[in-house]
This record gives sequence, structure tokens and C-alpha cells, in this order.
Amino acid sequence: MKILITGCAGFIGSHLCEALIREHEVIGIDNFCDFYDIKIKRNNLKGLAQFDNFQIIKADIRSKSELEDVFSHHKFDLVIHLAAMAGVRPSIADPVLYTEVNINGTVNLLEQCKKQNVKKFIFASSSSVYGNNKKVPFAETDPVDLPISPYASTKKAGELICHTYHHLENISMVILRFFTVYGPRQRPDLAIHKFARKILADEVISVFGDGSTQRDYTYIDDIIDGILRSIDFVESGTHYEIFNLGESQTISLSKMIKTIEKALGKNARKEVIALQPGDVDQTFADISKAEELLGYDPKTKFKTGVVKFVEWLREN
Repeated sequence: MKILITGCAGFIGSHLCEALIREHEVIGIDNFCDFYDIKIKRNNLKGLAQFDNFQIIKADIRSKSELEDVFSHHKFDLVIHLAAMAGVRPSIADPVLYTEVNINGTVNLLEQCKKQNVKKFIFASSSSVYGNNKKVPFAETDPVDLPISPYASTKKAGELICHTYHHLENISMVILRFFTVYGPRQRPDLAIHKFARKILADEVISVFGDGSTQRDYTYIDDIIDGILRSIDFVESGTHYEIFNLGESQTISLSKMIKTIEKALGKNARKEVIALQPGDVDQTFADISKAEELLGYDPKTKFKTGVVKFVEWLREN
């Protein structure tokens, strides 16, 4: 297949490109925004330089003309849409930017799929759409009408927009709700990466609340496996399905820090500060639907994943 991957230079995108490149032609687009150091994104793509069937195009999904140029030069069999402005707290500071990228950008992509008759589409959503869901674990059938951050709102909006194009244009859609992905190349602003780097540098880490908040941390290899299985699923017919991709276990903030300390062999210096607006109390994925329909089976335990991440961090 010829596959378009948006956000190809990011954490998940670069790993996905590497997983697909040996069997498919991959066109990646990224606008290389300065949300974090652009050199990190360029370094993420180093392993792909040897492949003739990989092409990187600098393009912004907010630009209709740039997307039209990409789609007019390539006949795509599948679009995997990972590009987004990410992060709960930054979305509170600039909700307009998040709306422009995550909502308008998604519409722009789907319009090109409509014009160029692309009938397979995978959309990266987020566990943040569940908000402070009281029922655990979170299932795809749970109501997600009460997001508590602009980021979560834009991801929920993206899911709805995808359903509209599925209904009107007969596009086969898979929506993937990712649960706190970590591993080599994780964004430097995310907790595991940020804490590990600061502990190594003997800097103080900021602990939000009493350490009892919980996350369902999912190792990058398991996420990539879930995406690959979703490709097979979206190819199997005309669908609109939502899947949780998580580890289906929760780790408290306190336990996460202790696990990093043990992997580093060094204790953290901590400051406790108030919980931040928009942060949820916990995430916890019910993955039974993904297990049944995709054969999804996450294998990397949190302790093992943190050790692998720390090994990568030391090398880089």
C-alpha cells in the first residue's frame, strides 16, 4: 500500500514509519513545529533515511493548499492521522491553536480524502476524552460528553468529524484512543521523560498533588502493534469503530517515580505542588474490544518499559 502518515516525525509517528516501511510505501508529513526542539524530530527520522520507499514532506495540515499538493501527487490507499497539538496544560493556554490544528486540520485531511477517493482512515484520539469518568476501567461505550480540557474537546470533536465522513463518504474509519504512551523518543515534556532527565541532572521534579493520581501507561511497541492490527481491520470492510489502546493496568504517580528512581539508581528531589486544571484523576483502559476484534495483546510491563526507556535516555 501507499500510506500517508501525518505527524511522522513525532514519537509515535517515527516508530510507526519504521514498522511499515519494509512492506509499504510511506509518505510522511510533518510541519516540524517548535512545540519542542525540532532537532529531536529530525533525529527521530534518522533510521528512515536508508529507505527509498520513504518520503518526508514538510506540510501543515492547517494549510488546504499544502495538503492539496500532497494528495494531488500521490494516490493513497490509507491515511493514518497522528498529527496534532498535544498536551492538556498547553491547550488551556492556547485553545485557539488546538482548535485550528486538531479540528480544522482533521477536516482538511478528510476533505482531501473525499476529493481523492481515499477510503481508509485511522485517527489517533486520546484517553483524555473520558474526562473524570467515574466508571473504571474506561470502555468505548462509556459517555464521553464531559471533557475537562480543550485538548480533550478537540479529540472528541475529531472522532465525531470522522464519523460524519464515514457516514457521508463511506470511508472506513478506525479511531484509536491512546492511553499515556511512553518509551524511547517520548516527547521531552511528558512526565516519564521529564522526570528521568531531571533526576539524572539532580534537578527538582514537580509532583502534582499527593501522588495518588493514576495513569494507564502503554509502551510504544504495544501501541505500534495495535496500530498495525488496526490497519488490517480497516482494510477488512467499511467500518466505524473506536478502540482503546492501553495496558489495562494503572500506575500511581508515586509508583511511577519510584520505578524511574530504581531504573536510574538515583533518588529524586521533589517539590509538591497543587493539581493542575484539566488533569484527570486516573485513566484505565478496558481493552476487551481491541482484544476481541484486533487481537490486541499488550506485552510490556511497566517496570520493563521504564528500564528500556532509561537505557535509551542514557544513550541519547
